[in-house]
Amino acid sequence: MRMGDLVGKEIINICNGARLGVVGESDMDIDVDSGEIRSIILPKKNNIINLWVDRQHLVIPWEAVRKIGEEVIIVELDQTSPSYHRYSF
Repeated sequence: MRMGDLVGKEIINICNGARLGVVGESDMDIDVDSGEIRSIILPKKNNIINLWVDRQHLVIPWEAVRKIGEEVIIVELDQTSPSYHRYSF
């Protein structure tokens, strides 16, 4: 699968049905040697209040991806799991 095949797909968390973001508005952590995707990094939605506050990001490990459809990517992110990370750059 190519990066271009993922662009525009919405990312949905199967655990709570939350819309997490859209590929294309996100970054990806890619292993340079193998070319494999390690994780998808989604920026927190901006609004007027948090323009000057540290941006929060959601890191979705590639292992959390359960299904890639024509319009959406289904991920399994349990907020109690250690693989669920939020951090700011």
